[in-house]
Amino acid sequence: GGFQKKGHSARVLSPEEAERLAKDQVLVSEFKQLKLEKEAQKNWDLFYKRNSTNFFKDRHWTTREFQELKACREFADQKLTILEAGCGVGNCLFPLLEEDLNIFVYACDFSPRAVEYVKKNALYSTERCKVFQCDLTKDDLLENIPADSVDVVTLIFVLSAIHPDKMHLVLRNIYKVLKPGKCVLFRDYGLYDHAMLRFKSSSKLGENFYVRQDGTRSYFFTEEFLSQLFKAEGYEQVINEYVQRETVNRKEDLRVPRVFLQGKFQKP
Repeated sequence: GGFQKKGHSARVLSPEEAERLAKDQVLVSEFKQLKLEKEAQKNWDLFYKRNSTNFFKDRHWTTREFQELKACREFADQKLTILEAGCGVGNCLFPLLEEDLNIFVYACDFSPRAVEYVKKNALYSTERCKVFQCDLTKDDLLENIPADSVDVVTLIFVLSAIHPDKMHLVLRNIYKVLKPGKCVLFRDYGLYDHAMLRFKSSSKLGENFYVRQDGTRSYFFTEEFLSQLFKAEGYEQVINEYVQRETVNRKEDLRVPRVFLQGKFQKP
């Protein structure tokens, strides 16, 4: 069951959904917002402590969704250098290393605990990857990665966890290590995704920005916002579109609307 479609039109809300969102205009207090920002790393560390490596499924869909990982090679067995910005516990990293023997991956995460899980994985090898802790909004990637050396950067369900005022700092940081002519591959939550509609009142931090019960935060992107964000930091837009998917839970007879934003942005 279910379906998937890609395109430039955002999901249309049902009247009930629109009414519910319209009612939910009360923002979390400024004091609590500052506390969440200050404790962001601690909250993600606690998230990984609770869920260890079990929460996210391994993303074997990455190469299917991002054909660019193969397309960006100039010849068949060219060795690629990849940066996975925000690697979590390696759900994307390790399937990639298994599927493609001709890649070297730099991978970093905000959470020291997540980085430790990656290093303890049986597939971890310092010959094929370098993993390090990093706050992408303030730690200079050039301390771990040479300038203009990376063929592909993956930014998958990462930017949504960062305060919208600081997202441009991540893109600026990544820009320094990306080779000219090469790309950032982006995928994250889109406007009116099911997860956005499930937030209880008193979870709202700002426009399209919410806090979960565990203190981690999530932003839901529009195509326009994402486009402006990348272009302002000097990237050229190649692809930027909504991926709308309906997933079906047969056991509970539920149809769940998922909305993601998928993009490809190039350094000139």
